[in-house]
Amino acid sequence: MYAPKNTSVTVSPSGEIVEGSSVTLTCSSEANPPVDKYTWYKKTVTSPKASGQSYNITNITSEDRGEYYCEAQNEYGRLNSSLASVDVQYRPKNTSVSVSPSGEIVEGSSVTLTCSSDANPTLDKYTWYKKTVSSPKASGQSYSITNITSEDSGEYYCDAENKYGRLNSSSVYVDVQYGPKNTSVSVSPSGEIVEGISVTLTCTSDANPPVDKYTWYKKTVTSPKASGQSYNITNITSEDSGEYYCDAENKYGRLNSSSVSVDVQLKQSLVSGVVGITVVVLVLILCLSGFIWFRKKSSQSTSNEGNIRDTQNNGQTDFSPVYDNVSDMVMTSTAAQTADTDDQDDLHYASVHYSSSNEQEEPLYSTVQSSQPQKQEEEVQYAALKFNCPSAAPRLTTRGAEEEPSMLYSTVIPRTKRT
Repeated sequence: MYAPKNTSVTVSPSGEIVEGSSVTLTCSSEANPPVDKYTWYKKTVTSPKASGQSYNITNITSEDRGEYYCEAQNEYGRLNSSLASVDVQYRPKNTSVSVSPSGEIVEGSSVTLTCSSDANPTLDKYTWYKKTVSSPKASGQSYSITNITSEDSGEYYCDAENKYGRLNSSSVYVDVQYGPKNTSVSVSPSGEIVEGISVTLTCTSDANPPVDKYTWYKKTVTSPKASGQSYNITNITSEDSGEYYCDAENKYGRLNSSSVSVDVQLKQSLVSGVVGITVVVLVLILCLSGFIWFRKKSSQSTSNEGNIRDTQNNGQTDFSPVYDNVSDMVMTSTAAQTADTDDQDDLHYASVHYSSSNEQEEPLYSTVQSSQPQKQEEEVQYAALKFNCPSAAPRLTTRGAEEEPSMLYSTVIPRTKRT
């Protein structure tokens, strides 16, 4: 009689144990009397897993993976078996990414991403991705980014793969911190800015952490105009016209925006009023100028007429003498009888004076004489001429000269033949 000895464990099936399959562990031992009690244990676990010569695990998982042993016992004693390994193979699990350094990541530094996963057999392929980018960024268990920039900010994850499957990790955010970039100013309202309205200037900048200080400046003015992301100008005037810019700052730096022009226009009503007043003033100036010119011309005309009237009344001046050269005189029937047409070769001249004044009392006379001395005078012919003056505009009548002051008399002395 003896206690158990040569206690051992067999595993079935003996090949690869894949997650989800069934596994049977069997305990054997030499003993006399035979073993009457079997107890199953898993290494690192103090409490028994099962009892009986066989231990059957159905739908095995990765958690069942480990080393097992059995305890054989009879009335003379007990004995533990050697360890038997149950190697459950499975696809990747618990895939994750770690970032080094773990603190703040500043633009220009280097960052390393490392992928880890629970898998059996161990992973044989790692692939790195950045969210919003479809193509892979890198391969290998670690992904190193040197001289990191703000464009590298984003979410990253890895894909872990073995022969039983693959699994993506959860994403990790790489937060690259940097000073302000792309600082700019917007103006609201964006259209025409009319005097009297309110205008808001807004400063925007790409920065991480966000900009914590905004300062507003107007060109040609050294001191700041305001602070804060928005600068509001209420009841704007023409004096507010000019170019404005903002300065954006965080703990990593500062950057000025490009300047934006604020052009303040006068109110339309004021412009219309100014234009209307200008037009009225111009019209008044033109009317006044025309009136002054007309008065001046009227004064000059009245003065000239008065001078002419005075001169005519005094009988000192003949107005506008008119000379008429006469050739081939047409003789009256009486003159034709007394003149010898064959010898009439010389020219005759007539001097005619007229006056535009209605107050001319004395008739004007015209004397027509031959150019050669006369020995005798024959019949004297008189001709009465009347001129219509523009100012008086008298009618032509047959009345005597006493009733018509503008009547002209002409004495025609025919030329006689030389003897």
